[in-house]
Amino acid sequence: MNAPKNTFHLISLGCAKNTVDSDSMAQLLAGAGFRPVNDPQQAGVLLVNTCGFIGPAKDESYRVLSEMAALKQEGQLLIAAGCLTQRYAAEVIERVPGIDGLLGTRRWMDIVDVVTRLRKRKHPEPLYHLPEAARTVGTDERDTLRATVHGPSAYLKIADGCRRPCAFCAIPLIKGTAVSRPLDAILNEARALRDMGVREIILIAQDTTDYGHDLGMKDGLATLLAEMVTAVPDVDWIRVMYAFPGYVTDRLIETMATHEQLIPYLDMPLQHAHPQTLRRMRRPANMDWVYRTVQKMREAMPELALRTTFIVGYPGETEAEFQTLLDFVAEMRFDRVGAFQFSFEPGTASEPLGDPVPAQLKQERWERLMALQQGISLEKNQAFVGRTLDVLVEGRGQVEGGGSAAGEPIAIGRTYRDAPEIDGVVLIEGDTPTGEIVPVRITGALTYDLTGMVEKAGRS
Repeated sequence: MNAPKNTFHLISLGCAKNTVDSDSMAQLLAGAGFRPVNDPQQAGVLLVNTCGFIGPAKDESYRVLSEMAALKQEGQLLIAAGCLTQRYAAEVIERVPGIDGLLGTRRWMDIVDVVTRLRKRKHPEPLYHLPEAARTVGTDERDTLRATVHGPSAYLKIADGCRRPCAFCAIPLIKGTAVSRPLDAILNEARALRDMGVREIILIAQDTTDYGHDLGMKDGLATLLAEMVTAVPDVDWIRVMYAFPGYVTDRLIETMATHEQLIPYLDMPLQHAHPQTLRRMRRPANMDWVYRTVQKMREAMPELALRTTFIVGYPGETEAEFQTLLDFVAEMRFDRVGAFQFSFEPGTASEPLGDPVPAQLKQERWERLMALQQGISLEKNQAFVGRTLDVLVEGRGQVEGGGSAAGEPIAIGRTYRDAPEIDGVVLIEGDTPTGEIVPVRITGALTYDLTGMVEKAGRS
């Protein structure tokens, strides 16, 4: 093998929470003298952080692992980490010959130890697999930034695992129960991100509203947010993702409404609107709470952008139940909606229900739901035309195509209403520096995106 042994190529699959773990492993490897490379054939270590949440994610993970195994040269190490290996270790080994090591979801901090032990082994010793037993947190783990930075924004993980009983979800099987990170550690990392020039911190966990429960905290997320605005008063935006229905408290709403840094945006996956469907999902089924809480939030934060997600085609979902969901979406007029077709997952509490809704019907219901939301999204975006919104600029480019504007400079950014990767963007005329928050007068509206032009010099 021509590639130096102290180089690594890392592929991260799945959600932002997985990306944080990937970046943490990269930090540890770099601290041990390893250097990242873009070309897998020039890497001594091939590392794939997999996703195994639903069927399509598993398929992608197996495809990428197989591609890396096919590229693997003599002397290279191939290590599979993350959700897929945590839940399906034996299957991964069987399906992808050539894997040298496995890491579970809570053993990312052992990556350097795994590489070191694999280098010392004498072939053909068996594949090395770290157990999932708990251990004392080492200095290297405490010193690792549990965040991932994308330009001017950063995802900051505040907890891992989940203790909710959702019938369709394999996360508790993969990651175990919820474990919150110490408040001081999170605040110190927020300060570090601030010092790196980050303008937006996005708090993530499987369930952010459960933060601190295992630490004996009441209303832990509200406490954390109140402490964070004091710790980093010069971070422009703090965004909250993955709130659980029933746990958005009055104190949390008041805290968000009181502090300008806590942008009026909340991601609260509801998954459905019919009580019977929700009960089969083992999700909170008190829709009166939803109506009351959304009203409270909108009264406290008139500019609130509310995002949610729904599952269509869940076992037993009747046409009447699905129509209840459509009526609910039409009434509530959420700013952002993500929709997913039910994915059958063996081992979850929903397994006895099977997967009786035909794929064609799932697709048809998904299309009807998204068509409804697209109309709502367009109307909401059109209401912003003529207004001026602060936009966090993330990239620059040129207008493509053959029109008169072809080749003209353009910038891309997000308003407070848009979380990275999953929501819309603002296309800004002209050459605007990245990393700045600038006031943009909105001139046009698309289904998900806005267009505009800088109105005046923004904050630096």
